[in-house]
Amino acid sequence: MQAKLALADGTVFTGRGFGATGETTGEVVFNTSMTGYQEVLTDPSYTGQIVTMTYPLIGNYGTTPDDQESTRVQVAGFIVRELTRVPSNFRSNNSLDGFLKASNVVGIEGIDTRALVRRLRVRGSMNGILSTADLDDASLVKKAREFPGMEGRDLVSEVVPKQAFKWKDGFGAFADHVIPSKPATKRVVAIDYGMKWNILRCLTQVGCEVTVVPGTASADEVLSHNPDGIFLSNGPGDPAAVGYAIDTVKNLIGKKPIFGICLGHQLLGLAFGAKTFKLKFGHRGANQPVRNELTKQIEITTQNHGFSVDPSTLPSNVVPTHINLNDNTLEGLKHTSLPVFSVQYHPEAAAGPHDSSYLFEDFRKMMG
Repeated sequence: MQAKLALADGTVFTGRGFGATGETTGEVVFNTSMTGYQEVLTDPSYTGQIVTMTYPLIGNYGTTPDDQESTRVQVAGFIVRELTRVPSNFRSNNSLDGFLKASNVVGIEGIDTRALVRRLRVRGSMNGILSTADLDDASLVKKAREFPGMEGRDLVSEVVPKQAFKWKDGFGAFADHVIPSKPATKRVVAIDYGMKWNILRCLTQVGCEVTVVPGTASADEVLSHNPDGIFLSNGPGDPAAVGYAIDTVKNLIGKKPIFGICLGHQLLGLAFGAKTFKLKFGHRGANQPVRNELTKQIEITTQNHGFSVDPSTLPSNVVPTHINLNDNTLEGLKHTSLPVFSVQYHPEAAAGPHDSSYLFEDFRKMMG
């Protein structure tokens, strides 16, 4: 089955379709991880994006419900160099092809992903369209150029849960001998802007009873659960477009200890009065080096973000705590007197694998 990927700059790639048939538009981005493709596919932070995997062979260990980060596939489309059609793993219960078919998500294989990624690195992430239906180059490029893009779009409202619930899954991302499972002695409200499930597992593992509320919740709704601490989750899209979330965070600062990850980090920055900006091609992968400015230790991190907080706009009582060593962008911040901190990267993804596990422990200790 022939498929085509067209970019807004007029570039067209021709390959073979897999997964569902049809057509999808989105921002074309790339992820440098060698493994973890199912976690990528089900991460709500990828809503509205067509994801390219830079590792050339994808699908070799199939898929399993145990590796999901949400209830469904969240990406708009998926691009690989070579698809493994016969997976080999005792945990697998479906192939990648079958997984995308069941999720009605279009994929393409057999294109030069190295050339595609080089183009995205030079020109920046750009809008694109992936199709097995319309194979006319000019028509596809026109559609790609008409896609509205990510800036200014509130994608959080598309992925938040409909109502609050208590998290019951106690599985942890880190081995018990690294972070022992503890009885739940602290109540945490996790504000879900498009949260990965492994964050909830990590909070549970350090001794937190977690109630999840939608990202549209007000400060009064969050505080009505009488939490010991508040967690701000990851999520998709432009943080500056989620005004209701920024207002909620503003009204929560100083009321309870707060810990944010990814979009939660960006929302904290905006709530403190800082500004965010769009990165040229974003940070997506499991090999991003970050320096902890407080300890000077280096962490290997997993990242997935297209926007960043401008450290030069932070107020004097908010200081940088982590810096990305590839481009010196801000990867963490904290308030100098209030129990509030955040990181841009994903400690729950265990890229190090245990380099960043201390952050969940720090949040637990901050609650007393």
